[in-house]
Amino acid sequence: MKHIALAGNPNCGKTTLFNALTGSTAHVGNWPGVTVDKKEGTYKKAKEPLAILDLPGIYSLSPYTPEEVISRNEIIDNKPDCVINIVDATNLERNLYLTTQLLEIDVPVVIALNMADVIEKNGLKVDLDKLEAEIGVPVVLISALKGTNLDVLMDKVYNESLKERKGTTVLANGTLGHIITDLKAAFTGLEIESPLFHAIKLIENDEIEVEMHKELVKVVDEFKKTYTNPTFGDDLEAVVADERYKYIAAHFSNNVEKPERAKVETKSDKADKILTNRWLSIPIFLLILFLIFHLTFGEDLFYLGAIFGLPEAPNDGVALFYDGAVFSPGVILFNLMDWISCTISDGIAGLIESAPDWFQGFINDGVVAGVFAVLSFVPQICLLFLFFSILEDSGYMARVAFILDRIFRRFGLTGRAFMPMIMGFGCSIPAMVNTRTLADERERIATIRVIPFFSCGAKLPILTAVAGAIVESFGWGNADVITFSMYLLGMATAIISVIVMRYTTLRGESAPFIMELPTYHMPGFKPLMIHVWDKLKHFVKKAFTIILASTIVIWFLQTFGWNWKMVDDVNTSILASIGQLIQPLFTPLGFGSQIGEYGWVFAVAAITGLIAKENVIATFFALAAGLISAGAIDASAVALGEEASEEGIVEVQAMIAATSITKAGLIAFIVFNMTTVPCFAAVATAKAELPAGKLWATIAFWLIVSYIAGTVVFLTMEYVWPIAIIIVVAVLAGVAIYFINKYRDQKAAAQQQ
Repeated sequence: MKHIALAGNPNCGKTTLFNALTGSTAHVGNWPGVTVDKKEGTYKKAKEPLAILDLPGIYSLSPYTPEEVISRNEIIDNKPDCVINIVDATNLERNLYLTTQLLEIDVPVVIALNMADVIEKNGLKVDLDKLEAEIGVPVVLISALKGTNLDVLMDKVYNESLKERKGTTVLANGTLGHIITDLKAAFTGLEIESPLFHAIKLIENDEIEVEMHKELVKVVDEFKKTYTNPTFGDDLEAVVADERYKYIAAHFSNNVEKPERAKVETKSDKADKILTNRWLSIPIFLLILFLIFHLTFGEDLFYLGAIFGLPEAPNDGVALFYDGAVFSPGVILFNLMDWISCTISDGIAGLIESAPDWFQGFINDGVVAGVFAVLSFVPQICLLFLFFSILEDSGYMARVAFILDRIFRRFGLTGRAFMPMIMGFGCSIPAMVNTRTLADERERIATIRVIPFFSCGAKLPILTAVAGAIVESFGWGNADVITFSMYLLGMATAIISVIVMRYTTLRGESAPFIMELPTYHMPGFKPLMIHVWDKLKHFVKKAFTIILASTIVIWFLQTFGWNWKMVDDVNTSILASIGQLIQPLFTPLGFGSQIGEYGWVFAVAAITGLIAKENVIATFFALAAGLISAGAIDASAVALGEEASEEGIVEVQAMIAATSITKAGLIAFIVFNMTTVPCFAAVATAKAELPAGKLWATIAFWLIVSYIAGTVVFLTMEYVWPIAIIIVVAVLAGVAIYFINKYRDQKAAAQQQ
C-alpha cells in the first residue's frame, strides 16, 4: 500500500482534509518513542487503497519543536510515496514558506490549495496554471470543508506517487547558490539521500545537521569569511529565510488576483474588531463559556422559569423537557439517557429478583449502578465536546490564544500554552500530548502541571451531582452557576500556580509566539462528529473497563467485613475501616473527622477518584444502597432528591443525609477532586511527556495544590475571617519571592562581570 503524508501549517485545514479523506478508517496511535498523536487512515477511492498519515502542524522543517522534528524525520527517513502540502490560499505567502522547504526533499509533492470557498467569496482569482508552472509540482484548488475537488487531488497524488522526483530550491539563483551547489555535491558524494535539503539545512546552522556532519561545517565557516549580507551580515539562517520570502513574493504570491476595488473589510475582520477587542475580548470569552455550561447543565433555560414564574408540570410521568422550568438541551439529553438506563436497570433487577441477595447486590449495586452512573452523563459530555469542537474548528480558539498571550506573557507563558490547557476541558491526555508544541521545557512542565485544573469531561459528574445536591439539600445557589464557578476557579488556580512556578522553580523568559489567525468559518458536520467521537470513545471505554472493575471492588469491600461475611451495617465493612483510617486527613478541607461516623464515604470517593474521576460518583452510587440499609439516611431528604433530579444528586444527598457535611465542605470536595492527581492514564501520559525525574515532583505538586485549594475554599466559606490571614500570607510570600529573585539576578549579573 502506498503511503501519503499530509503536511502543512497549523490551522490550514489539514485535519479537516484528513478526516474528509479517511472518514471512519482513521485511527490514532503514537509515534515510535514519543506520545505525540499519530493519525493514520485509508483513502479507498483511488486505483488502489492509499495509507494517509497526518503529520503534526508545523511552520518549517527546522528542529525548533518536537513536531517539526517528527515531520522532518518522517519525510526524510521514511520517504512517503507522496507528500500532500496543504496551503491556506487566503494566506499564501506565509504558508508557502514550508512549501519551499518540502520541495528541496527528493519526494513527490502535490500542493492542495485549500479554502476554495473562501477565495470565491472574497472575489479572489488564482492562476493555477501559472502557479503550478512556477512551483514545478501539481497544484489543485480544493475546499477540505466542502469536499470540493478531493477526487481530482487524490488522482494527481496517485499519479505523482508512481514517479520519482529530485529536490529543487528557490535559492538556486540567489547569493547562496554557489555554496549550496558545493555542499550538495559533498552530500551526494557521501551517498546521502535528499542532498539538497541537507546542504541548505547545514548552511542554516541546523543543529541536527551540524551534529551529524561536523566535517562539512568547516566548508560553511570558510564561506562565511568571504560573505557578508548588507542586512544580516553572516547570519546565513536569516539570509535563507529572507531569500525564501522574497522569492515567494516575486514568483508565487502574484498569481493571486485580487479585486480591483478597494480592500473590502471581511466578515472575519469585522468580527475580530469585537471578539479580539482589548477590553471586550475576555468578558466575551467568559460569557461564551458560561453559555456553553448553561446550555449543557442548566435546569432553567435562560432562567425563564424564575423570570416568568412558570407553573410546575403535573407529576404524572417522566419530566424530560419541562418541570416548572424549561430544561437546557444538556439536561434534556441527560434525562432521556437516565430514563433509558433506569428502565434497563429495573428490567435487570426484575430478572434476578429470585437470585441470592449477594448476587443481586453484585449485579445491581456493583455492576449496573456504577456503570450506568457514568454512562448517564455521556450525552452532556458529548454536548460539551461538541461546543468546544465548534469553537476550535470555527477559528475562535486561535483568537483566544492570541488574546490570552498578552496576559500569559507577563507570567512567563505564551498564548500557545493556552491551547493545550483549553483541550483539558475535553481530556487531560491529549492536552498533555499537545504541549509538545511548546519549545521551552520549563513552559511545558508548568503547562502539563496545570492542565488537570481545567476540568475534563470525567469530572463533569462530580460537578453536576454535588452542585445539584447543594441546591436541593441547602436551598442555596444555582446548580449551573456553581458548576461554571468551579470551572473558573480551576482556571484561576491554574494561573496562580503558573505564576508561582514561573517566579520560583521554573523561572525563565517566555519563547516568541507566532500563530496564524484563520478565517472564521462554519465547521462541517462530519468533521465535528469525528472530533466528538474521538474524544468520547475514551470515556465510554473507561466506563466498561477501569470504572466497571472499580465499582465491583468497591461493592465487595463495602458488602463484606474482614471476616469475609456479608455485613448488615456498612460501617462495619472493610471499606469503612479503610475510609475511617484516611478520613482525618481531610479534616482541614471540611469532609474529614468533623462530619461524623459515616464521613469516611467522602474520603473513600476522593481516593477512588485517583484511579478515574468517574469513580467518584460511581462510588457514591455503590455506597448509597449500603447507607440506606444501615439506616444512615433521612428518607425524606432522598425522596426530595428523586423529585428534583436523577443525575447523581440523590446519591450525593444520601451522603449529606448520612453525615453532617456543610455546603462549604461540599464545595471544597469539588475543588479537591478538580485539582488533585488526575486519573492513572493522565499520570502515565505526564510521565511520558515530562523530563526524566519530574513525575514525582509533579504528583506532589498536584496533591499540595489540591489540599491547599480545598482548605482555603472551606475555611473562607465556613468562617470568612481566614480571608484576611490568607491575603497577608500571600502578600508576604509575594514580597519574599520578589526579593529572593532580585538577589539571585544581582548575583548572576555579578558573576557574569
